[in-house]
Amino acid sequence: MERWKGRVALVTGASVGIGAAVARALVQQGMRVVGCARNVDKIEKLAAECQSAGYSGTLIPYKCDLSNEEEILSMFSAIKTLHKGVDVCINNAGLAHNEPLLSGRTEGWRNMIDVNVLALSICTREAYKSMKERNVDDGHIININSMGGHRVVPSADEHFYCATKYAVTALTEGIRQELREANTHIRATCISPGIVETEFAFRHHNSDPEKAASVYESMKCLKAEDIANAVTFVLSAPPHVQIGDVQMRPVEQVS
Repeated sequence: MERWKGRVALVTGASVGIGAAVARALVQQGMRVVGCARNVDKIEKLAAECQSAGYSGTLIPYKCDLSNEEEILSMFSAIKTLHKGVDVCINNAGLAHNEPLLSGRTEGWRNMIDVNVLALSICTREAYKSMKERNVDDGHIININSMGGHRVVPSADEHFYCATKYAVTALTEGIRQELREANTHIRATCISPGIVETEFAFRHHNSDPEKAASVYESMKCLKAEDIANAVTFVLSAPPHVQIGDVQMRPVEQVS
């Protein structure tokens, strides 16, 4: 990770869970991390904690609604002005709504597409532009995917969510191919966790907290820090090594 010290990373959805853990880990490794979310109160608190801990990097909170392209573009413009640009883009933000395919609301489907697919694609495009403008040839784009992007969970609550994550699997491979066509050494990776103990299930099953709690009580789940460790592992690989997809799940998880 030595070569990343002082470099700039963007982490989307950095206020809680995996995003917060990744932001903390990269700051600890000496990176300047722009952490974005719709609400930055928790990121500001995390930034203060990182500073108090004496980490060599810096966490910069940025308020951004990723379902709004104008806000994403404004964020990249601000990063260019204040920090020159993005060297590492961690597309972590994602959400799930309980909207089955046969009875779900279009609004919920659209919101999942906007955040899980379009925002990831827009951030990737803008991060690549930033790298090319500055002749950065060793940048990295990391998409936080899901095991739901590799098999369909037998639960109507999650079918549309799985479809968006299958899109992330395809997009990551498409990005890798386009980067090769562009003759660049910028890398693209997706990390696909199984069940991770975060606020995710409680947001997904917000009308049934007992159901949400049961998800995490059924086994020893992954922790957000496990995913953060996977991110640093991927970033620390030698520049000639392309890690395409890291699939990880709790030992006790069946599928």
